[in-house]
Amino acid sequence: MQVKSFVVVTFLLSIFFFSCKEDPTEPLPSCEDAMFGQPVASTGLDNSFCKPSCACSNFTSKNFTPDQLESLQNWTMSTPFSSLLKNPYEEEAEQKSEAVCAVIIEDMAKKLYTLSNFSDAAAAKAAGAILTHHNACGLCSTLTDFTVYANDRNIGTAVRNCGLVNALQPFDSLLVCLEGLGFTKPCAQIWAFNTRNTQMNCFQECINLETYHNSDGTLGECLACDEKISGPVFKAVAGRTRRNTGLASSICRFCDEVKAVEHDYPFE
Repeated sequence: MQVKSFVVVTFLLSIFFFSCKEDPTEPLPSCEDAMFGQPVASTGLDNSFCKPSCACSNFTSKNFTPDQLESLQNWTMSTPFSSLLKNPYEEEAEQKSEAVCAVIIEDMAKKLYTLSNFSDAAAAKAAGAILTHHNACGLCSTLTDFTVYANDRNIGTAVRNCGLVNALQPFDSLLVCLEGLGFTKPCAQIWAFNTRNTQMNCFQECINLETYHNSDGTLGECLACDEKISGPVFKAVAGRTRRNTGLASSICRFCDEVKAVEHDYPFE
């Protein structure tokens, strides 16, 4: 009996000892209240409420050096997108299947690449492609347009200023202003159509824009209207947005809206 008791006690002690030695994984915090962004004065939130990282998904927005962004501007897409000749807001937003957009290097020496859709990030990686954003590719998916987003995290203000200065000017004047920000022409075109659509349908909400957010983190009237009225078509046509590209911007987003992207491009 003493031998049996000794064996049982030893067994129980061994379980206790090894269970104590294990380092249990701490659960990640909830994404519900966390916000992802890089606040500026116009944001209406400070960096205690909105940060360029999401602890709930263990993701931090990358910062890029001027040299890295300049190197990406030297890359050329082998088959450029065609110009956007029709106003996409005159039609229903195109419904695209779930996908991710990735860069495929065609010629490293000549810095040529193409863009392709994959079912998910794992499929893109397996094919040797570099994830550039979640959702299907669109007119703003190029590396050139990525550098505009990555260089100016408050690019929305520059776009809005183009819209205000050219509100009574021909469409082409607005387009020239947007191209001057560095966008490729097709990407500038969807931004221009988006800007005019928001001006037409959200004038009252946006005439006195003060801050992007309410104190609880929700979008202010202007951005909320733009999101509802112009957002679906813009996302479908542009492809790239800052939140699906994993870039913290001056517009804060709840972390469950943000997609993680590492942007492992050949910065050469």
